[in-house]
Amino acid sequence: MKKRFSVIVLTWNGRHYLQEYVPSVIASLGPQDECIVADNASTDDTASWLREHEPSARHVVLDDNYGYCGGNNRAAEHAEGSFLLFLNNDVEVSPDWLDKLATSFENPNVAITQPKLRAIHDRASFEYAGASGGFIDRYGYPFCRGRLFETVEQDVGQYDDAKAIFWASGAALAIRSEVFDELEGFDEDFEFHMEEIDLCWRAQNRGYSVWVEPSSVVYHLGGGSLEPMNPQKTYYNYRNNLVMLIRNLPDAGFATTFWFRLVLDGISAIPLALKGKWRHIFAIMRAHGYVYSKKRDLFAKRKKEKGSRQNPENPATLWPYSLLKAYFVQRKRRYLDLKNSK
Repeated sequence: MKKRFSVIVLTWNGRHYLQEYVPSVIASLGPQDECIVADNASTDDTASWLREHEPSARHVVLDDNYGYCGGNNRAAEHAEGSFLLFLNNDVEVSPDWLDKLATSFENPNVAITQPKLRAIHDRASFEYAGASGGFIDRYGYPFCRGRLFETVEQDVGQYDDAKAIFWASGAALAIRSEVFDELEGFDEDFEFHMEEIDLCWRAQNRGYSVWVEPSSVVYHLGGGSLEPMNPQKTYYNYRNNLVMLIRNLPDAGFATTFWFRLVLDGISAIPLALKGKWRHIFAIMRAHGYVYSKKRDLFAKRKKEKGSRQNPENPATLWPYSLLKAYFVQRKRRYLDLKNSK
């Protein structure tokens, strides 16, 4: 009998996270659900801890550390559920989160969904990585219902409506297994960061919807892969955002949008220079260098994606304005304050 949810928890030397958070996941499972702990070749005591404390979890040991994308893609091959739910190992879940999240899939057009994410150490606040659903602006800058750039809102029920969004957080992302196969999983060239936005964009290119179900609540610690001020995080964020734009932007206005985004990247280096953060500036330069060096491969992916599009335009969930202007010029600090954000 086919399972309902396959909850896939990817880990690498994260026994301390598993010990803290996986018990809530196991306790929340129904008889039709399963939990897979996908192990990116850990060298700590993850295996012995799972055997002793959570033997019901399926422990899939990979032969190398494949990162977020590669590890989850390989773990998905072992899943038996109709829905794959990729869950970070530093997430605590509510008892009824799966049943509530499952309501999203009652709409046959919804391919991907996420719960509401709150911060684990400030449970009245949204969590940076996903809050109550993600969006991007016309230049590819991501933001959330509940988080614009570094400004995170308190959760007072202002975003409790279930609705279509642009992207679901990779910290707790559920997707129909057949759609995951159709999309050929996460793009492993991303390695870290924005791979879930790319996945959601590609799903929408094919006519599917992405959803948030805020009645389902989880609590995320965050920051377990790369620290916020790590230059390598800056590199991946800039690089992967440009890669995503090349692949997914429609032909109409592509050149103008992409080149203006490159200019914005250059402008963003100015405050970093004023603060003496040269390693971050070099990270931006490396990101651009990667894109230039890989342009043939990137445009081959763009051509392939173009052949799969059902709609030649951007998804309706893409915010058609500039987040930089709204945040830094107009001083907007809440999602509700953005133009046409309802």
